[in-house]
Parts: sequence; C-alpha cells; structure tokens
Amino acid sequence: MEQSRYTYASAGVDISAAARAKKLIGKHARSTLRPEVLGDLGFFAGLFEFKGYTHPVLVSSTDGVGTKLKIACALDKHDTVGIDLVNHCVNDIFVCGAEPLFFLDYIAMGRLVPERVESIARGLAQACREVGCALIGGETAEMPGMYSGEDYDLAGFIVGVVEKESIITGKAIAVGDAIVGLPSSGLHTNGYSLVRKLFGVSPSALNARYPELGRTLGEALLEPHRCYYRQLKPLLPAIKGMAHITGGGLPGNVPRVLPRRVTAKFDSRAWTAPLIFQLIQQKGDIAQDEMYRVFNMGIGMAVFCSPENVAQLTQALPGAGVIGEVVKQVAETRVVIE
Repeated sequence: MEQSRYTYASAGVDISAAARAKKLIGKHARSTLRPEVLGDLGFFAGLFEFKGYTHPVLVSSTDGVGTKLKIACALDKHDTVGIDLVNHCVNDIFVCGAEPLFFLDYIAMGRLVPERVESIARGLAQACREVGCALIGGETAEMPGMYSGEDYDLAGFIVGVVEKESIITGKAIAVGDAIVGLPSSGLHTNGYSLVRKLFGVSPSALNARYPELGRTLGEALLEPHRCYYRQLKPLLPAIKGMAHITGGGLPGNVPRVLPRRVTAKFDSRAWTAPLIFQLIQQKGDIAQDEMYRVFNMGIGMAVFCSPENVAQLTQALPGAGVIGEVVKQVAETRVVIE
C-alpha cells in the first residue's frame, strides 16, 4: 500500500482525537436534551420541534468568554468556563422574557485535547440542565497555527422563545420606578484584559492567597458568571425591564433598556461590591468612573419595577435590594451613579 508523504496529523490535526472529543462531549450533551429535540447528536444540523406557543417570537444571542480563558488555561481548570458561556447567553435573552430552548457551542484549539474538551462540555451541559436548555450541537475545531500553545477559544449561540404579547422591552419604565439590583458573583466574563495587565497570569500570581478574598486570586477570578433565569422567571409580571450588566458596566448597559427622556439614578452606597473589585482598583490605582465603566461592580442584573412591586421582588430574591430610581432625564445623561 502506498504511503502518504504528508498526512493531516503531520500538519497538526489529529482526526482520531477529534472523534474521541466528540464522543466525550456527546455523553454530556445528551443529558440536556428536551422532548422537542428530534434525532440524535452528530447529525449535520440540530432539529428542534417548535410547539406550545400561540404567537411565538424567537430570541437569539451569541457571545464568548473572552480572555477569562487565559486564567483557565494558566490554572489548567476548564470546567467552569462552559458555565460562564451558557449563563451569559441565557441572561442576555432573558432580559426580554425569553425561555431558553437550545444552545450550540464552538470550541477551537491549536492542539485538540479530548479531556480538556470534555471538561468544557461538562460545564456547558451543567448550565444548560439548570435552565432546561438543550445542548443541541456545536463545532470542535483543531486549528494549528491559529492558536498557540494551550490557547483555545470558546463561543456559544442560544435560541429562546417568548410570546409576542409578553416581550419585555423596557418601554413601560417611567419616572418614579425603582431599580432593584441582583448581586453578581464577581467579574462574570468582563474586564479580564485589564486584570491580566495588573496581575499577570503566572501560577505564582494566580495562586496567591488574599485574606480579604478568603481564597486565591485565581479562584476568585474563575468564579462562574451567575444566571438569573430561575430566580426572576416567576416574577416577570412585576417587572418592567431588565439590564444584564456585562461589558460597559452600568453606564454601558442600562441605557439599552431605558425609554426616551428618563435617566437611571444609582446610589452606590446601596450595595457593597465584592472585595475582588476593591483589590483590582487598589492594584491599578483605577479611577472610580473607570471601574464602573469596565466592571459590573457587584450588580449582575438591574431590574426595573413600579414602587408597589419592590417588596415582592426583594423578598423573593436573596441578596437583592433597591439600588436606584428612574428620574426625568437631564441633558444627555442616561445613567447617574452617586
């Protein structure tokens, strides 16, 4: 039999490793499948039977984990970044009231390591199961030359659904409404490029233990992005609008849900930011305005409601509290943090 001078493996792509990785992913993905999923995993496309809605509107979003992956690689801990990805995407579609239906992932590595892929998939499946979302498919790519060393990228795509008459847009938000803040678990998935510039990603830096954190820096930085779907879903009738606080912080995300001629006024004394933010600010001598522009500063979701619904929300949401109010807009300012 004629021998090939060159093979795909000699170019850096291991087809057998890819097949093994897909098999490992499959056992986790199957644990998330809903009755609406038709067929098995591994087909060219995922099939999802749509039913149960009168005037359904499909809601979609896509995102990545960003350079938080650098922390995961430095610590060789990959079982939480999948949780980050799913929770971020679920929160994004939930701000309009959507139920998550199915999720697809994209994992690309310079050198495909099946065990690492499985660890990522375990987190993806765990987060999907917690919200009843099917991990219906994805892509696992080995791309030597595109990614060096142990680097990889992780992205996801989610599809949800909401009844047309139940879509939450924020247009009902009015002067006098209250803003209820739900606490974040830390940085979530934003601001890591600045954090890496300040602390680096060496094992000694990430494994350093800080008394104020009660754990290592790396453990605090890898704390998963919190999901608010289960908490808030039963309370939707009392909610006028929601803003998922991601990149851009409160100033960058809250205006996305505000109607015209109103401003969200926040009282920063109404909540205590996790100590990780204080550590970052001190390390970099970062101005307060910049901290609020880059990080969520302890608020993962801002919920707008009428004053009469405040008690219902705060009593049902552990750790939540009123952090601001809606006022008449002055000049071009949409967000004020005092």
